[in-house]
Amino acid sequence: MAARRAGIADVAARAGVSVGTASKALNGRGSLREETRARVRAAAQELEFAPSTVARSLLTGRTFTVGIITTDSYGRFSIPIMRGAEDALGLGEMLAFLCDSRDDPIREQHHLRRLLERRVDGVIVAGRRTDARQPVGANLPVPVVYALAPSAGELDISVTSDERGAARLAVDHLVRTGRRRIAHITGPHSHSSSRERAAGATQALAAHGLELVGEPWFGSWSEAWGRFAVSQLLRTHPDVDGVFCGADVIARGATDALREAGASLPMQVGVVGVDNWGVVAEAARPPLTTVDLGLQEIGRRAGELLLEAIDGTPAPGIHIVPGHLVVRES
Repeated sequence: MAARRAGIADVAARAGVSVGTASKALNGRGSLREETRARVRAAAQELEFAPSTVARSLLTGRTFTVGIITTDSYGRFSIPIMRGAEDALGLGEMLAFLCDSRDDPIREQHHLRRLLERRVDGVIVAGRRTDARQPVGANLPVPVVYALAPSAGELDISVTSDERGAARLAVDHLVRTGRRRIAHITGPHSHSSSRERAAGATQALAAHGLELVGEPWFGSWSEAWGRFAVSQLLRTHPDVDGVFCGADVIARGATDALREAGASLPMQVGVVGVDNWGVVAEAARPPLTTVDLGLQEIGRRAGELLLEAIDGTPAPGIHIVPGHLVVRES
């Protein structure tokens, strides 16, 4: 017969305290002397005590589960954010339920209700754009942290990327490698990230005493747009020697068009993208130098902030995670 697993009563008896005191000591609650906490922890370790999830829930009033609601059906943004969040939540011994809202507000509210019915301890809402979004609800019974897409609510907790900082990293690299006539091709003007990256590029160039070649080229997040924009750019500015693209998919189309026009990369024209999306950046010819926005770090930070909020120490406001440059051959 297998040996009986030690329970909280066994720990209390070994430490010479009541069951209630042992519970408080192991869960960090109550005003106990550190000597008592240490004695209880030592007894638990000696007995290899591991409280069951049910027991921990009864003792703490928590379920040790959180919900992650994402709007990104393709997983390009949600997967790295989720991985980072799970890294942080795992340290807090939390289990995550992942829900895909498919960018549908009605479906999002459905998932939120189901998660609250399961009595999750908190919720992370992960977006796929950096545009501010409306909160998922008011006066919710659990804390909510917004990842990538910040909440428009000033008292909410949000974690997002440093869009202007990403542009600065890209432009600084192009200037360091000798580029002086730098153009910018990016996504739709309606997207906050496009506008912020364009503004960041203009500011970074000004800091070097330079100006953007022409106006920012706003278009779509696609290789086709990158190819078309470069073909038009070379007609009006054939002496361009650097192109900062607002996304790796745009940059991949741009490098194709530059090669087809006979430009030598990176000797004649240098190209830098944004995203560090491996399947695109590494397969480009040449492989793309790009700015990694730190999506996994955004998820990890969101998880940490959620745990802090669950423990009663929320940090409202927008928390910015800086990106980093990944140098390849473009």
